[in-house]
Amino acid sequence: MQSNEFAPEGGGSCGARLKQAREAAGLSIEDVAARLKMPSRVVLSLENDDTGSAGAPVFVRGQLRSYARLVGIDLEDQLSGTPLASTAPSELISHTHTPRYRRVFEQTTRRAIYIVMTAAIAVPVILATRPHLSNSGNVQSLEMPANLAGAEHAVAQVAARSATAAATPPQRTPLVASMAPALSHIQASKTLTLNFTGESWMQVRGTGGQVLDEGTVQAGQTRSYNLGEVGYVKLGNASGVEVRKTGESVDLAPFSRGSVARFTLSSDGSLAPASN
Repeated sequence: MQSNEFAPEGGGSCGARLKQAREAAGLSIEDVAARLKMPSRVVLSLENDDTGSAGAPVFVRGQLRSYARLVGIDLEDQLSGTPLASTAPSELISHTHTPRYRRVFEQTTRRAIYIVMTAAIAVPVILATRPHLSNSGNVQSLEMPANLAGAEHAVAQVAARSATAAATPPQRTPLVASMAPALSHIQASKTLTLNFTGESWMQVRGTGGQVLDEGTVQAGQTRSYNLGEVGYVKLGNASGVEVRKTGESVDLAPFSRGSVARFTLSSDGSLAPASN
C-alpha cells in the first residue's frame, strides 16, 4: 500500500526528496543498496513512500535517516512529528510441535523393542539350560522341565503384559509421566528461547539461510527453536527481548548495535556477532 504520511504540506514527500537527491548525486538504486547494506527493494520502497513493505516501523525511521545522510539531506523536520504506520504482525508458525500420532508411534516402537529384547535374552538362556537339565538325576529330570515351563510361562506373561501396555493410550501409562521431567530437561538443553518483554521485530533464519520466523511480536510472547535448525537471529528493540540458550540467559550487549541485536549460531550452539 502506498503511503504519503511523510509528505509535508506544500513540499515533496520523504521518498521524493531521497530520489531527487540520489539522482542529483549520480547514484543508482543498487549503489545506495550496497552502501547502506540493505536490499534494493527496500531502497525502492523508501523512495516510493511504501513504508508498509519496507519493514517494521521501528526500523523505517532509521532506514530513512541513513538514506538521508548518504545523499546529504535532512529529513528530521518531516520525521519528528509524523507517526509511522504500524504493520500487521505476520503469522508465526511453530516448528517444534510434535503430532500426537508420532508420539504414540514412538512409544509403541519403544515397547515393541523392549519385548523383542526380553525374548532375545530369555529364549537363548532357556535353550542353553535344556541339555544340562536333561543330564541331571531322575528327580531333577522330573522337576526341571516344570521349572522350565514356569520360566517360559513367565516370559509369555511379560510379553503379554507389554503388548497390552502398548495398546493402552499414552496418557494412561505411568512411564510417560515419570519420564516427563527428564524429557523436558533434555528439550530445554537443546533449545534457543526468545522471551519478549516488550514489542519487538524479529527474524530467525535456518542453517541454510531460509527464513523460519519473521514479524513483529507483542510483549509477553515466547518463541522456542531447536539449536540445530537456527543459523541467524536478528532482533529489533533488543532491550525488550530475553534470549536463553540451553536454559541460560544470553547477554546481547556483544551482539547489539544501537537497539538492534544480530548474532549467528554455529553447529555446536555457540553465538557469534553477525555483520548484517
